[in-house]
Amino acid sequence: MLTATNPYTGQTIKNYDALDEAGIKQRISAANIAFEHWRLQSLEQRKTVLKAVAASLRENKVLLAKLMAEEMGKPIKEGGPEVEKAAWCAEHYADHAEQYLADEELASDASSSFVCYQPLGTLLGVLPWNAPLWLAFRYLAPALMAGNTCVMKHDPNVPGCAEAIEKVFKEAGAPDNIMVNLPVETPLVEKAIRDPHIEAVSFTGSAGAGAKVASMAASEIKHAVLELGGSDPLIVLADADLEAAADVACLSRIINAGQSCIAAKRIIVETSVYDDFVGRLYKRLEKLKLGDPLDEGTDVGPIARFDLRENLHRQVTETIDDGAKCLLGGKMPEGNGFSYPVTMLIDVTAEMCAFREETFGPIMCVTKADSAEHALSLANDTEFGLGAAVWTRNAALAKDMAMKLDAGQVAINGIVKTDPRLPSGGIKRSGYGRELGPHGIKEFVNAKQIWIK
Repeated sequence: MLTATNPYTGQTIKNYDALDEAGIKQRISAANIAFEHWRLQSLEQRKTVLKAVAASLRENKVLLAKLMAEEMGKPIKEGGPEVEKAAWCAEHYADHAEQYLADEELASDASSSFVCYQPLGTLLGVLPWNAPLWLAFRYLAPALMAGNTCVMKHDPNVPGCAEAIEKVFKEAGAPDNIMVNLPVETPLVEKAIRDPHIEAVSFTGSAGAGAKVASMAASEIKHAVLELGGSDPLIVLADADLEAAADVACLSRIINAGQSCIAAKRIIVETSVYDDFVGRLYKRLEKLKLGDPLDEGTDVGPIARFDLRENLHRQVTETIDDGAKCLLGGKMPEGNGFSYPVTMLIDVTAEMCAFREETFGPIMCVTKADSAEHALSLANDTEFGLGAAVWTRNAALAKDMAMKLDAGQVAINGIVKTDPRLPSGGIKRSGYGRELGPHGIKEFVNAKQIWIK
């Protein structure tokens, strides 16, 4: 049984039946059978399907945004844009898959030699709760346009969202079972990974869970792409546009109640502008409204689960106990639900909990750096390597720092974000492989070499 719980009220919304082992096998088999037809469809035929799915997403935008607000607490004003982004992803790959998957001519001793890109088969996507629509389509859109069929095992927190995504495909008139929803409890995920009809796995989630998924896939000699946790640094140097940097730092940290892998989690500020920048951050954070995610005026919704909020408060408490100053929040709210206040911790050092661990919530941690070199050292002092940002007016220095940052993507004077046009992914304990862009669609294909005498 999968139970959807409203994180704002703490009340049960609905219970959903979960599949047993036989049900898992049947759903995966259906997707595998569908592959034999889907793989033979032309890119133009697949494009027509993905365009129809994008239109269906937009037609259901209000319902989908409401489901996200109710099941995982995303403010309703953020939910609509997430649905639009998912539709954009479907349209992007519909329009660009032919270009991304074009045969690549390579010189050799043959009269002709080239690489073609063909689908692998049926894939398994194991998805998290924090962006139920966007993260689903980040997996689905490129994989389907490449000719694979997709099994989607969504997080147990958002069974209604998963069911609704499946309905979007049906309403769009997509061929049966090219996308199959797999509502299962977490202990049975291994059965899906090891199913002989699953050719590869895409996983987004924590580093700990990713390590388990990777080991299971590897033991079956199956390819996997992992997008795991992040503790993304945002470096602010003395010559930066402080107003713009403060706006972006707060947006990046607080959107989705801070529950984002690529959020700016460690704000590293050069000493000469530290106090000034702290003041700018404070003025922005104190204005944010915590409340019901269904209310259009709410800026920050609840934490998705009780246990996640408990861990977040532990991180805040340990960091304060170690000497950080708490300028905002930091206290566990009373009442039902899993809300947590916008919290600002300053004078955070590299030894403290909130610097060393990933904080998944509306927690702003600010650290002082003596110089650009010190800031770079602090930024790289982490087991993660997902995203990073640098703010400075010195273009040459910014590019040099970007090249030296240990991260899968770097934003200079802007926000770290995911974009269908650009590859995204991490290094170190943030995972491996890439999603999105031309690189993402080629993760789940057979790069076949053809040699002709």
